[in-house]
Amino acid sequence: MSQISYKDAGVDIDAGNSFVENIKPLVKSTKIPGVLGGIGSFAGAFELPKGFKEPVILAATDGVGTKLKLAIDSGIHNTVGIDLVAMCVNDLLCNFGTPSFFLDYYATGKLDVDVATNVVAGIAEGCIRSECALIGGETAEMPGMYSEDDYDLAGFAIGVAEKSEMDRVSLVRAGHKLIALPSSGLHSNGFSLARKVLFDKMNLDFNDDFNDKPLIETLLTPTNIYVKMFKELKNEIVAMAHITGGGIVENLPRALPENLMAEIKEDSIKVLPIFELMAPHIERAEMFRAFNMGVGMILIVEDSNIKTILSRTDGYLIGEIKEGKREAVMI
Repeated sequence: MSQISYKDAGVDIDAGNSFVENIKPLVKSTKIPGVLGGIGSFAGAFELPKGFKEPVILAATDGVGTKLKLAIDSGIHNTVGIDLVAMCVNDLLCNFGTPSFFLDYYATGKLDVDVATNVVAGIAEGCIRSECALIGGETAEMPGMYSEDDYDLAGFAIGVAEKSEMDRVSLVRAGHKLIALPSSGLHSNGFSLARKVLFDKMNLDFNDDFNDKPLIETLLTPTNIYVKMFKELKNEIVAMAHITGGGIVENLPRALPENLMAEIKEDSIKVLPIFELMAPHIERAEMFRAFNMGVGMILIVEDSNIKTILSRTDGYLIGEIKEGKREAVMI
């Protein structure tokens, strides 16, 4: 009777071990004070940072969505890891949490060590930009669940906030101003619609020229990470809204109390060229629900802090807070 190995069933333990060896220096490059131990244990460990009176642990999880499809089809795998980290840590900031460490989950039909290493290189780069540590993860090789070339990602960011600083919504007042921080592009939302328009409707190709570079480079531009900005300007910010799926109109109200609305001057938004490219094929209102339209984060600030924030970021004013039902209204 012939015998079957795990490799015959589609899972290569040796490839997994090789992958772990490849990523050890990448993980090490993200080490910051607080990391206890190294890669290879059953769990990552991180010491609670000192200096907090009432520390609260915050957690955020997210993926990259169908942006992964473009990475897989184009063979460009070293940027989606940055997106993975960005989508998680930017959420923590909105609750005034400072990212401490990150975990990742990588699932695939057949482990390609080079591809997986490139993905984790992006995750490590995202952690470096976020000033947090990559302290663990999981790689799952699941033949039959995924095709051989496909993979999926999930990320988990953990941070710490001062309990007294977490409730930002209660601090928002009528008269506060709205400052937009630019996105780098689509970030990691709206790609199902973007792919449908660009490749099915407009019949474009990855290598078609767009703004003097291949279109795929614009589409795979990594999500901006706003951690360093937050650390520098935390005391000048009342509240923040991360503009992800749902766009400005659905995410900004999450930072508002029931009795206040956000009034946004639509013409003030610096819409990026990639959105203008798709605009003739999508209703304007639908675009503002599906895409960030060039705005990656919105800061709610007092008048006295506007000058400081504008001088230390590439942000710009787009509106203000007024009395009314909790919503974001374009005027």
